[in-house]
Amino acid sequence: MRFSIAGQLLALLLAAVVPPIALAVWWAPRTDAPWLVLSVCILGALVLGTVLVRWWLGPVLSLFRALTGTVSSFRDNDFSFGLRFDRADELAELVDSHNELADALRAQRQALTQRELLLDTMLQHTPVAMVLVAEIKLGDTVRHPIVFANLVARRLLHQGHKLEGLMLDELLERAEPAFREAMDKGGNGLFTVGSEEAEDIYHLARKRFALNSRPHELLLIRQLTQELRRQEVSVWKRVIRVISHELNNSLAPIASLCHSGAELLRRQQTERLPEVFQAIGQRAQHLDQFIRGYAAFAKLPNPIRVLVPWAEFVEGLRTQVSFIGPAAMPKSPGVFDATQLEQALINLLKNAREAGGDTAAVQMELIELADGVRIDVLDRGPGMSETVMAQALMPFYSTKRGGTGLGLALAREIIEAHGGRISLANREGGGLIVSLILPS
Repeated sequence: MRFSIAGQLLALLLAAVVPPIALAVWWAPRTDAPWLVLSVCILGALVLGTVLVRWWLGPVLSLFRALTGTVSSFRDNDFSFGLRFDRADELAELVDSHNELADALRAQRQALTQRELLLDTMLQHTPVAMVLVAEIKLGDTVRHPIVFANLVARRLLHQGHKLEGLMLDELLERAEPAFREAMDKGGNGLFTVGSEEAEDIYHLARKRFALNSRPHELLLIRQLTQELRRQEVSVWKRVIRVISHELNNSLAPIASLCHSGAELLRRQQTERLPEVFQAIGQRAQHLDQFIRGYAAFAKLPNPIRVLVPWAEFVEGLRTQVSFIGPAAMPKSPGVFDATQLEQALINLLKNAREAGGDTAAVQMELIELADGVRIDVLDRGPGMSETVMAQALMPFYSTKRGGTGLGLALAREIIEAHGGRISLANREGGGLIVSLILPS
């Protein structure tokens, strides 16, 4: 049964006042000094009241001291303490709520600890090297202490020893020169470690963010050697298949035509020999163009960027392939290698015309950006599926019968050599849009 604090205080008040009053009522008429008796009774009531209040407040004060201690423990993330209060009043309800709060915080702390252990296990055993670097300003000096590094990072950068506590500058002094160069360049990039016989290729990714209101940088180093080698082997296999197919398509007819020519010559039917020789020449010319195309892709030189007026460039392009647009020209001239960009756009425009849609709907648009120009080539063909789009920019990948798979790949090589990028997207209503971002 619970009693309110007000009821307990009222009971204490009655216990302190009623006996002295009763004593005064009984004793005062029987003495010659009633005021003295009354004063003695009041003094007795005060003394009794003080004793009773101190007796009642003792456990309460102890409870408050215990509450202060447990709150301090909570501040230190220690939720193992509970309280006990053997009274049935509002303070007991406060103690029960406090214990329930401690249980909830303890459960949350345990769950958080388990999640932290799981996350730490995942980070420590991921194949990607992770290094978290803080940035601390001490006057005019900026320090970069390493605050976290997983096991892969320790093995890769510090011979398996701990990295936490080291400065980034100290680590870079001991690291491979290729890694230092990649860090000096800033941003993301690839670097190679080792000799040509046993080299490893790594990708460095950097991400800056704020942690506890302080700037931090996360370094992610991923080994790509095996993955790139698998892709390299896959590309070579595809190249061999494409070249074998093209060679067979040309050499088999040439061999057959040569046999036919020899047979005609044996029969003295020389009037058909010019047709045979013409067919052989056409197949040889096709094979020559095929080989030249592959050689051009393999020997693409570095672009020579110069100022080029857009109107002049577009008109020169229009003389080689027809298209609609652009609706507007950028105000400033472009800075690019006109020959290479023209080659890339001719391939894209021809692809658009061969996409299966209305050839009269093929168009090119120039959109001026804050830091460059976007060139869009649009068609009304069937577009691309997600599977095809994921591989369309790979060299030697083609869905067209007899296609070399070099058009999009060559455009990608050219635009990336200019510091730009290429993207593909399906259009609403059907068709494909190929976008080239050309930086200024």
